[in-house]
Amino acid sequence: MAKGDANGPNGVFWRALPLYAAGIAALNTVNAFTAFQDRPFEPRIVPTVEQATSAICAIALLWIGWIAFRIAPPGQRPLWRMLAVQGAGLLAFAAAHVTSFYLLRALVFRLLEIPFDFDLAERFVYELRKDALGYCIGVAGFWALAKAYAPKGAPTETPAPATFDIRDGARLLRTPVADILAARSAGNYVEFLLADGRKPLMRSALSALEEALAPLGFVRTHRSWLVNAARVTELRPEKSGDYAVMLGELEAPLSRRFPEALARLRQG
Repeated sequence: MAKGDANGPNGVFWRALPLYAAGIAALNTVNAFTAFQDRPFEPRIVPTVEQATSAICAIALLWIGWIAFRIAPPGQRPLWRMLAVQGAGLLAFAAAHVTSFYLLRALVFRLLEIPFDFDLAERFVYELRKDALGYCIGVAGFWALAKAYAPKGAPTETPAPATFDIRDGARLLRTPVADILAARSAGNYVEFLLADGRKPLMRSALSALEEALAPLGFVRTHRSWLVNAARVTELRPEKSGDYAVMLGELEAPLSRRFPEALARLRQG
């Protein structure tokens, strides 16, 4: 994966790095000025070196948070695994950060001939609390950039057309719903009126089939008729107050006793 590929994992890392560096530099600069006020009798070079070495080491060790993020990014399931990996990442980052800036400070202060007193074990818990903020900033930056640069417009699978099984005697006709114009009661059977002119019969009550066909877009327009709302081409009023429902060349009745059906078909 190319270093500059925004959609790839390395692209996210290299885009997060300067943002993280700027955030850490700003945070440590504020800490330095706070130290100037809290320790006015101490040479300003001391807090300056302390905060500079902390910032340099934190930025150099960002890769630890990156590895933890790649293994278990925030929001990944199971939650316990994500928390365990990120917790281990934080401890590894804090341990490496404190150790590295301790060594770097010792070197710098020695070159400057400034006394250096730092209890590594005693200060670890104190530094851990501060490192948790820096670590979380880094991981949050990875997460935000990964979301921002996620591929857009990925092709989605086209859902298969809905079908309905018509049991005509011993035969089973798996028929696309779009090919069923209407279904009407025929004694103890229901006659399906298909777009290709076929009229298979299924032994069933129309009310029972209504429960199965209503979610597929069929509307009860008459005590003996169900029509496919998607195939309606015309609604023609009759003098009696009823309507004729045209489904291409097929005509089905719409009784005035089914006002909900009329409203539904008018809506399309």
